Amino acid sequence: MMIVMRQGATEDEIAHVIGRIEAAGAQAHPSRGEFVTVIGAIGDDREMIAGLSLEGEAGVEKVVPILKPYKLVSREFHSEDAVLEIRGRKIGGDNFCLIAGPCTVETREQTLVTARAMKEAGAAMLRGGAFKPRTSPYSFQGLGEPALEILVEAREETGLPIVTEVMTVAQIPAVLEVADVVQVGARNTQNFDLLRELGQAGIPVLLKRGMATTIEELLLSAEYIAAEGNEKIILCERGIRTFENATRSTLDLSAVPVVKQKSRLPMIVDPSHAMGTRDLILPMARAAVVAGADGLIVEAHPSPETALCDGPQAIYVDQMNAWVADVRRCVDLMGKVMAGGEPAEVGV
Repeated sequence: MMIVMRQGATEDEIAHVIGRIEAAGAQAHPSRGEFVTVIGAIGDDREMIAGLSLEGEAGVEKVVPILKPYKLVSREFHSEDAVLEIRGRKIGGDNFCLIAGPCTVETREQTLVTARAMKEAGAAMLRGGAFKPRTSPYSFQGLGEPALEILVEAREETGLPIVTEVMTVAQIPAVLEVADVVQVGARNTQNFDLLRELGQAGIPVLLKRGMATTIEELLLSAEYIAAEGNEKIILCERGIRTFENATRSTLDLSAVPVVKQKSRLPMIVDPSHAMGTRDLILPMARAAVVAGADGLIVEAHPSPETALCDGPQAIYVDQMNAWVADVRRCVDLMGKVMAGGEPAEVGV
């Protein structure tokens, strides 16, 4: 349940309510706003929590039950949009964030060329995989830790924060030394041990929706991270598996307004993985922005025809300026501010 404290409630009154909750064996999650403090009481024993009778405590305005199975990421607990700031780049609320870069780090030169182009085009963050989950065990699995060193060099040169994937608990220490945002891919959406560890790590997490994951299951996966004390979570729709095979996946853009109605967390869209073909990425990127997405994550490569991973869905880096300018028009239409540097001039 959620305990709304009165405006002007003292720290002693807030601490007393938190003490009552914790004495009953539940977890207290205080959220201090500008005027009002809200305390979430989370625990397995709902009857015990409901029986706390906190309505009469000093400083308590009201007690509201949270009906959703996910509590901390629900709008019932936090009504205002969450805004994350990562090395000065904001995402959420009125802020739109473009994350772009190679599917995977292949070479130093390929990564630095791409990073420079993403910076010039106006992207806010650089994506790049060091560890890659692949369907086939014979496909390129990423360079591993050497790729992390290349990503650090790219950040030092361009200033772009790094978004990179972690697949196992064992990889977390190495990735945490480098990443500004840790990505959890579609195959690990319900890897609860991994989610718990990232919750304890406290680093911003980009959580992708699984290929057969419902929206409620996605939000419950986010709850695993939040329950460990880390609410710096970005959700991502990347397409789901349906009977349709005209595209790589079916991009469920209805998930954007649905999630934003149910949760305060930022929601971005990955049209690259959903479409699987670069010609289809821009139309779906436009649609995602207009649907209310807080950002996009797309793949780009200097030479997609030679890419070791997902070349057909990678945008040519020399086309990114025009591509971003097109998307920016939709962002402006939606009244959002695009995070990152100013793009290069593009004739449109």
